[in-house]
Amino acid sequence: MTDETGTRDVLTIIEVLLTAEIFNRNEELGINDLNPRCREFFGAGSSGSAEVKRPLIVSEGAIKRAFGSPDTVCQTVRQNPFVGYDEFGQRLSLPSLDAAAGWFLKKGGAERIRENPVLAYYYEGKDGIDVRYRDVLAKNPRFEDTKDYIEGKVSRIIGESEEMREARDLIIISAPDEVEFSLDRLVCTPRQEEIIRKIAVALENREFLKERGIYEFGRLLFVGPPGTGKTSLALAMSRVLHMPVLEVRLAMVTSQYLGETSKNIDRIFDLAKKLAPCILFIDEFDFVAKTRVSDDHGAMKRAVNMLLKNIDQISFIKNGVLLIGATNHPRILDEAAWRRFDEVVEFPLPDQAMRQAILKKIAATVECDCNFADLAARTEGFSGSDLRIMMKEAVMSALMEGRHRVDPVDIEQGLLRVEERNVIRGTGY
Repeated sequence: MTDETGTRDVLTIIEVLLTAEIFNRNEELGINDLNPRCREFFGAGSSGSAEVKRPLIVSEGAIKRAFGSPDTVCQTVRQNPFVGYDEFGQRLSLPSLDAAAGWFLKKGGAERIRENPVLAYYYEGKDGIDVRYRDVLAKNPRFEDTKDYIEGKVSRIIGESEEMREARDLIIISAPDEVEFSLDRLVCTPRQEEIIRKIAVALENREFLKERGIYEFGRLLFVGPPGTGKTSLALAMSRVLHMPVLEVRLAMVTSQYLGETSKNIDRIFDLAKKLAPCILFIDEFDFVAKTRVSDDHGAMKRAVNMLLKNIDQISFIKNGVLLIGATNHPRILDEAAWRRFDEVVEFPLPDQAMRQAILKKIAATVECDCNFADLAARTEGFSGSDLRIMMKEAVMSALMEGRHRVDPVDIEQGLLRVEERNVIRGTGY
């Protein structure tokens, strides 16, 4: 083991000890003050609950399991005069907090302090480091955004109701930190950016709006051709707004036992209200219109009317449920469906400037020899999804030639593949 590795391991253990000592001494600190590594070490939130049981304890066994630290590292830590050790329980502690904190900062712990809200809480205002607790806390991933928290909350809800268990089986629930899409990976129109800002402001001022009876807000209809980012933006909003997203595909909700469909729709909306604040994302919303126009089955029509009734009754301000419907076929939506939505957000095919921006974002992590302006000009009519497929095929073309750099010949291969796909899509069989 090199000296550098040994020092890093010792610093890691002292960080955990400092975190435990400071956290135990300050009741106002909670689970969101623990960074993800410390949450995992102390098992905080593993049951889905945001409550953290004090005191936090640091044992040698836990250190070895968490960090794979050898006995020599633990012995080095114990030799520090400010570290206490209980032989019986093999537990470590810091009876002399100030001495340990001074040693930690002197040995290079400043960057760790800036990534650990508990430490920032203690060190703010002390000599030797410029750190602000609020800034560090704001950057720390929230426990409420994690899969553990959302699954724990869902488990408690469905554990109390058979109907909620049935609703859970009909939807896909994603915690914010599970969502792969983030706004910095997307290229949005000014209108799309505006709606995100508006929702964020409404979320921050829900009580203000509620007190003034302004409830007609938060029912959005995303409209545009396939591949233009409707689903991607809905998922990215989950991360921005720190709300889980519940994905519903109406065609899946329609049970083979048509009499159950209306109940299924009711249950999904009830589950969303219980899980609020959350995003309820209904894809393929044109299914409603198709059914209203073409389906003669009375039970199916009742189910669609039940859906529209539930949309009428949902409110982001009252219930904390942001409803997003998405459709590729706005023309077939009738007035009854249109008027349920407070905002209609268009997702057009990207223009040349947007295509160039999208290409640059897609290729940001790839070594690429291509002229993005020229490529944007050549891809008229391509959706964002088409551009991603093109770049993916270009990367694969390079890899199959044993290269990591994407050359113009690879881009041509990518273009060819997308054009082939579009020809096949337009073929009638």
